[in-house]
Formats: sequence, structure tokens, C-alpha cells
Amino acid sequence: MSAGDVTELLLRWNAGDREALDRLMPLICGELRQLAAHYLRRERQGHSLDSTGIVHEAFLKLVDQR
Repeated sequence: MSAGDVTELLLRWNAGDREALDRLMPLICGELRQLAAHYLRRERQGHSLDSTGIVHEAFLKLVDQR
């Protein structure tokens, strides 16, 4: 999926299309999990969060929780 496809899904989700969110979440979560795992490999041992936990925390901060 291209960046343009992701942008289109974000726009559709913003317009209220729930299906767009359902298609978008696996793409975003997978990418964020990979990035978090990459950065955690360079950090010290013993963190309280793993890559999935970091993604969940980021999601809560990024998404409007109304």
C-alpha cells in the first residue's frame, strides 16, 4: 500500500468512514511495532514496555479520545 493510499484512508476516516479505519489500523500498527522494536534494540534492557505497549501508548496519544 502506498503513502497515497494511507492518506486516502486517513481522509475517509476523518470524514466518518469506519471501514477506512478498519483497513488502516493493521497497516499503521504493524509499521509502528516495527519502528518501536528497532528503537528498543538500541536501548538498555529492562524497559517496562515492549514494542506493542509502546504502540498502544502512542495510539492513545495520537487518536482523539472523545
